[in-house]
Amino acid sequence: MMRRTAQFQTDGAERYMQRLCEHFGRKVETHCQRGKGCVEFGFGRCEMRADASALEMIASSETQDQLDNVIDVITSHLERYAFRENPRLEWLSTPNTAQQEEK
Repeated sequence: MMRRTAQFQTDGAERYMQRLCEHFGRKVETHCQRGKGCVEFGFGRCEMRADASALEMIASSETQDQLDNVIDVITSHLERYAFRENPRLEWLSTPNTAQQEEK
């Protein structure tokens, strides 16, 4: 499993997470509860954690192309919803991913 993580520093983290879950929930399975959310695409998933100061997103998938697709979809929608805050997401490898990719 390949993973990338990004954080968006914002006081609207819970609101953005709920909006993403509601939007994607019309087409794919989503889970959203206070502070945690997940979007299950057919090609991967994005887990989210929201607190008072940030939205953390963890994208995961089986292949690099699928992972890139998850990242692109989540990033483009968050940029649209949070345009006033101009999110600049940097998706970083998680320690598990870095070890798996070296093998």
